[in-house]
Amino acid sequence: QVQLVESGGGLVQAGGSLRLSCTASGLTFDDFAMGWFRQAPGKAREGVSCISWNGGSTAYADSVKGRFTISRDNAKNTLFLQMNVLKPEDTAMYYCAVDRETHCSGSWGAWGQGTLVTVSS
Repeated sequence: QVQLVESGGGLVQAGGSLRLSCTASGLTFDDFAMGWFRQAPGKAREGVSCISWNGGSTAYADSVKGRFTISRDNAKNTLFLQMNVLKPEDTAMYYCAVDRETHCSGSWGAWGQGTLVTVSS
């Protein structure tokens, strides 16, 4: 079965940085696009970013453009999210997910368990 495990969350002050990782198993990692999502308390899950199978195409939510960078290392079956200039409104559980296509299609499959990011002011 497909398994996704996120890591790298923590507590940071506004303006700080974190890098999240998502390690995948049970799939041919470079066959699929991957995405990051987040969910703050009392709010709906929000798409943050997506990356194609080889990293050639990326997309970002307007709220994180210019601050977050998505990347992947297919040799290590790992997806990353570099988060800079963090704001309190970035506080959320962050999840990675598998897209069923090679490019971001919005057809999401397996999800990870999440890693918590807390940004203090």
